[in-house]
Amino acid sequence: MPCDPAIFEDIPLFSLLDADERAVLGEQVELRRFAARQRIYRAGDPGAKAYVVTSGRVEVVVIDEDNQEVVLDRPTTGEMFGLASMLSASEHATTATALEDTTAIEVDRHDLSNLLQRKPLAGLDMLTMIGRHFRSAQDLVRARSARNPNEIIDEQLTFGQRVADSVARFGGSWAFIITFGVILTVYTVVNITLGGRAWDPYPFILLNLFLSMLAAIQAPIIMMSQNRQDKKDRLRSEMDYDVNRRAESEIQGLANKLHLLVDKIDDLEDLVRKAREAR
Repeated sequence: MPCDPAIFEDIPLFSLLDADERAVLGEQVELRRFAARQRIYRAGDPGAKAYVVTSGRVEVVVIDEDNQEVVLDRPTTGEMFGLASMLSASEHATTATALEDTTAIEVDRHDLSNLLQRKPLAGLDMLTMIGRHFRSAQDLVRARSARNPNEIIDEQLTFGQRVADSVARFGGSWAFIITFGVILTVYTVVNITLGGRAWDPYPFILLNLFLSMLAAIQAPIIMMSQNRQDKKDRLRSEMDYDVNRRAESEIQGLANKLHLLVDKIDDLEDLVRKAREAR
C-alpha cells in the first residue's frame, strides 16, 4: 500500500527531496510489514527491490567460503538495504531477515523511474545521498579490513583472561624469579636466626604449605593463558593459510596469462616467418 510522504523526511536517502517530490514517491512505493524472524529476501533472489526500515531491525548476512554466516549489517530505522542489487538489477548476494516486527518501505526501479520522469531534479538529491551512503560503507569496510584480528581478540578479553595473562607474564619473567628468590632467602634466614622463637622453624613446614598452595593456583592460571595463546596461534595459522591460498590462486592466474602471452608471441613469430618466406 502507498505510504505517508511525511515518512521520507526522517530517511537520509530521501531527506533532500522537497514536499512535492516526497508526495510523488509516496504514491509509487509500498509499505511492507514483516514478522519477527521472517525472511525478506534470500541470496540468489532477483534484486529488483530495495527496502528502507521505518521501524524494527533487520539482519543482512552473507555466506563465506567456509559456509559460515557473516553479518554484514543490521539496518535500523531510516537505514536502507538491498540498494546495490536494486540499482544494478542483479541477484541479491545477501540474505535479509527481520530480527523483530519490522515495517519497511519497498522501493523498486520502476518507482524511482516514475519519480525521475515527473521530478528530474530529484535524481541529483538522491545521488548525493547514495554517494554518502556508499562512502560511509567503504570507510567501514576499510576500517574493518585494517583492524588486526589479534587486537580485536584482546579487546574482547574478560577480566579473568586478563588476570591469567598477567600472572603468566609475570610468572615467566626474571622479575618473578629474583623477587621470589629474595623472599625465600629472607624467610629462611629470619626463621633460622630466631631459633626457638621462629614461627616456622626448620624444615619450614609452613613455607612448604604456602609453596604447594601457590603452585596449585598458579599452574591452572598459566594453563588458561596458554590455552588462549594456542587459540591465537591457530587463528594466525588459519589466516596464513588463507593468504597462501589466495596467493597461490593469483600465481596460477599469472602463470596462465604468461602461457597465453607465450602462445601469442609464438603465433606472431609464425606470421613473421611466413611473411618472410612469402617474399
